[in-house]
Amino acid sequence: MHIVQTRKDLRALVGQWRDAGETIGVVPTMGALHDGHMALVKALDGRVTRRIVTIFVNPIQFNNPKDFQLYPRGVEADAALLAATGKVDVLYNPSEQEMYPPGFASRVMVSGLDSMLCGGDRPGHFDGVATVVSKLFNQTGAQVAAFGEKDYQQLCIIRRLVSDMDIPVDILPVATVREADGLALSSRNRRLSPALRQQAALLPAALNTALAAMQAGQPSAAALADCTTTLQAGGFTVHYLELRAQQTLQPVTQAEPGARLFVAATLGDVRLIDNMPVLVSA
Repeated sequence: MHIVQTRKDLRALVGQWRDAGETIGVVPTMGALHDGHMALVKALDGRVTRRIVTIFVNPIQFNNPKDFQLYPRGVEADAALLAATGKVDVLYNPSEQEMYPPGFASRVMVSGLDSMLCGGDRPGHFDGVATVVSKLFNQTGAQVAAFGEKDYQQLCIIRRLVSDMDIPVDILPVATVREADGLALSSRNRRLSPALRQQAALLPAALNTALAAMQAGQPSAAALADCTTTLQAGGFTVHYLELRAQQTLQPVTQAEPGARLFVAATLGDVRLIDNMPVLVSA
């Protein structure tokens, strides 16, 4: 596995692969890798002949400087994990100056989808995501890119970006990977103390309870209110808890197939997100 830190070196490798007719897949990450990221790497099996994993903690998607400073980092451990898979050809780990050289002044914005849910309390976040992902697509020349459904709003924004800007890359969604107690895997989970980590299992449990209640006939407003109360009693600060259409992210009032329940909540000083689809009733 090559570890590459500059656009020039990456382009040299990618150019060789392109000339040889290879198919390139990319997994964009901010590092602090876990089994969820490994699932993205594995999802590219049979779809590509070369794989690039990018690690870049993107400063322009953080509206809170403290959150950026505290974001978990550990490139050496991440590199060892990727090398052990035997599947990754390149770890691309550019510096901030490499990605945003002096004079950099551009932003990519996906209007509409960026102002709801996480966009509501993290202004500018998705502009930063769209900008860095656009750059990574250009730099890697990937034909396939894997993204997890845990960051479902991000997935929708990337799909819209690719469609609107005619970027020749297929977006491959990958189901959320969870711990045994249901908590969605996230690099931010590392910041939870042992006690808070135990409490965090309430988040997926409360979502499952709310979905089951709605599918059993409870009005969605009442089920969401009960879920919010449960989470608050469990120590969470709830930023949003909403039922949305999974294709458009527009609000819906019925728990029907094609809808999805979204949540963002802070436990201690760690912001956690999750989402679950409404399944077809048995």
